[in-house]
Amino acid sequence: MMNCITLSRKGVCRIVSSVRDNSLARRHSSFRKVALDWKNYRPAICHERNLAVKSIPVIRGVPFYTTQAINLSTSTEEVLQDSETDRNIIKDKEVGSGQVEQREFQAETRMLLDIVAKSLYSESEIFIRELISNASDALEKFRYLSLTGETVDNPGRPLEIHIGTDKINRTFIIQDTGIGLTNDEMIENLGTIAKSGSKAFIETIKEGKAGIDPNSIIGQFGVGFYSCFMVAKNVDVYSRSSKPGSKGYKWSSDGNGTYMIQEAEGVDVGTKIVVHLKGECRKFSDEESVKEIVQKYSNFVGSPILLNGTQINTIQALWLTDPKQVTKEQHEDFYRFVGGAYDRPRFTLHFRTDVPLSLSCLLYVPEGKPGLFDTQRDSQVNVSLYSRKVLIKNKADNIIPTWLRFLKGAVESEDIPLNLSRELLQEGAVISKLKTVVTNRFLRFLQDCARKQPEEYSQFYKDYSVFLKEGILLEHEQIQKEEISKLLRFESSLKSPGELVSLPDYISRMQAAQKDIFYLAAPSRQLAENSPYLEAMKEKNEEVLFCFEAYDEMVLLQLRQFDMKNLTSVEKQMRQMKDNLDLNALPIGSLTKEQAEGLVSWLSTILRGRASLVKLTQKLDTHPCVVTVEEMAAARHFVKTQFAQVPADSRYTILQPHFEINVKHPLIKSLNKLRESDPDLALLLAEQLFSNAMVTAGLEQDPRSIVAKLNDLLTRTFEKL
Repeated sequence: MMNCITLSRKGVCRIVSSVRDNSLARRHSSFRKVALDWKNYRPAICHERNLAVKSIPVIRGVPFYTTQAINLSTSTEEVLQDSETDRNIIKDKEVGSGQVEQREFQAETRMLLDIVAKSLYSESEIFIRELISNASDALEKFRYLSLTGETVDNPGRPLEIHIGTDKINRTFIIQDTGIGLTNDEMIENLGTIAKSGSKAFIETIKEGKAGIDPNSIIGQFGVGFYSCFMVAKNVDVYSRSSKPGSKGYKWSSDGNGTYMIQEAEGVDVGTKIVVHLKGECRKFSDEESVKEIVQKYSNFVGSPILLNGTQINTIQALWLTDPKQVTKEQHEDFYRFVGGAYDRPRFTLHFRTDVPLSLSCLLYVPEGKPGLFDTQRDSQVNVSLYSRKVLIKNKADNIIPTWLRFLKGAVESEDIPLNLSRELLQEGAVISKLKTVVTNRFLRFLQDCARKQPEEYSQFYKDYSVFLKEGILLEHEQIQKEEISKLLRFESSLKSPGELVSLPDYISRMQAAQKDIFYLAAPSRQLAENSPYLEAMKEKNEEVLFCFEAYDEMVLLQLRQFDMKNLTSVEKQMRQMKDNLDLNALPIGSLTKEQAEGLVSWLSTILRGRASLVKLTQKLDTHPCVVTVEEMAAARHFVKTQFAQVPADSRYTILQPHFEINVKHPLIKSLNKLRESDPDLALLLAEQLFSNAMVTAGLEQDPRSIVAKLNDLLTRTFEKL
C-alpha cells in the first residue's frame, strides 16, 4: 500500500512509498476531494516505480502543485491552505505558433560569441548571477514605466523573479514579471552581442525625474545573457512586452551563431528563459545547488527571488541601510549570514560616504578568538565586494588588506572599475584609494574604541594584535605604518607589570632632551628588568618599552619612526653611548689601569675571531659583561633564520659583536688574577663569560653547545677546592 504521495511544482507526480496498484489514486476518496476540477489537467509521469498518473488536479482554476508530501488522510481544507502558499508562476504553457524566422547574431564574427560564452567567465555558475541581474533590471524598467505614467498591461502585478529547476528534464528556468520584450527588442538586445539595453536605460532615467535610482540597474556591458551558453545546449526565451496589446514571442538558439524567433501563445508579460543544460552541467537543475549559488551571488537583489515557489533572498542588504536604523539584532543576524559564523560581532563599523568615493561599508570584528588557520598569512579575506547589490568578489583582497583578514562583512562602491565579466577589478588609482579609505576608516574606528571602550579594546588587542603587527610588516607607506602603530600596546619600565601603554602615551612622558623611543626585547618581564642593557639605561631614567613577543622587535625595527621619533633598541643605544671611562681615575675597588689594559689585551687575543672589539665600560653595575651589536633585532633574526647555513668561522664576522667588561665586577677581577695564576682556568672562565653574554643578547643559536665548556669550568674550579 501507499502511505503518501508528492506532487511536484513541475507537474511531476512521485510516489514516496511503495505502490503495487496504479489505480490507487482513483480509489482514495480523500485524494478525489483534492481534484475539484479535472477539466484542465496536465499529463504527468511518476518517475518512481514507473507509475503512470494521467491527471493533475486543479484547485480554483489553478493547477495544483506542491512539493509537500500529502498524507492520504489530509483534509481538502488543509491541502487548499498549503497550495495557497505556493507562489510559483512557472508553467509549461508557452507554445511557438508563428512562422519561424532564422537570423544570425549581429556581431562581427562567430568567435565573439564563443569568447563571451566560453572564455569570459571564470566559473560556469556565474550565468545564474547574470540572468538574475538581467531579470532585476527588467523589473526596474517596469517600475520606471509605472512611475512615469506609461500605460502598461497588468500594472499591479507582483514584481518578482522566479527560478525553476527540473532534474528529470535537465532544465534551469528563470522568469521575471518585468517589462518584457517586443519582437524588435528581442532582435536588438538578444540578437546583438554586447548591446546593453540596461546601459541605454540608465541614460534615460538620468534625464528624467521618476525617482528611480540609476544604481539599481545592474547591467553594463550587454554580454551577461550569453553566459548561459557555458552550460546550455540550447536556450529558449519567451517574452511579452508590457505595452498594451503586445504579442508573445519565442527566441531560441544553440549558441552556434544563429537564432530563431517566432510568435508564441501562452506567454505571460515579462520574460522567461529556459536553459536546456548540457549533461555535464546537470547540477544547475538541482534545487539545493541553485539555492547556494543564488544566495552566494544575488541574495541582496532588490526584488524577491523565488526558487520553486519559495522566496530565498530574505536577508536585507544591510550595508545600504542608514546605520542609525539598524538594530543590534539585525547586525547579529547579518554577521552570521555573511561570515558563516555562530558567534556575535565584537565590534561593528557601519558607514556610508559620498566623497571622495561613493562607498557603503559594513565590517565586523568577530567575538571569538582567531583560530590557528586564521593567523596564517595565506588565509583569505572574509569581506565581500558588491556592486548594485550583486556579488563581484567573495574575497575582496583588492579592497581589504590581507592583514585585516579577520574582518567579516560587505563593501559596495559605485566607483569601482570592473572588467567585462564583472568578476575582476581593474587595478588602478580608484582601487588603491578605495582600499586606503576603508583601511584608514577602520583604524580610526579602533582608535576610538581604545579611548571609549578600553576594557573591550584590551581584550581585542590580546586576541588580534598579531594581525596589527603583521600590517606594519606588510604595509609600504610610513604614514600607514604609523596609523597602525597607534594601536600597539606594550609594558613599560615605568609602569606596573601587566599595565600596557601606547606609543602616543610614551611620547607624552618623554624627557625634554630625549629624541628616541627606547625598547627592549626579552622573553619575560623579569628577564627584561634584570637585563644588563636596561641597567645601562637606568642612570638616564628614560622609559623603556618591553617587547615580550618574538616578533615585536622586528615590527618596531620595520616601523623605524613614530611621530618623528626614532625607535631604538636599548642594545643599540648602549653601543652608541659614549663611555667616559678615565683609565687614570678608575673607581675605587676596580682594576688598576695597568691591570685593565692587560686584561683587555689578553681577552682580545683569546677571543680573536669572535669578539670584534673588547673594551672597558662603566655603564654596568651588577653585570660582569655584555655583548653589543649595531642592530640587535636584525642580528637576532639572522641567528634564528640563517645562522645554521653560515660557516662557523664566518658567523661572528657578520655579527661583529663588541665585548664590554665591567672593571668593578668581582668576576672580572677574579679573571684578571687567574690569567696569571691559572691560565687554563682563566681561559675557560673568559670563554664562558663571552658565551653567557651571547646568550643574554639572544645571539646564541643553540645554548646546549655551552654546556660542555661549563662542565669543564666547574670541574676545574672544584679541583682547586
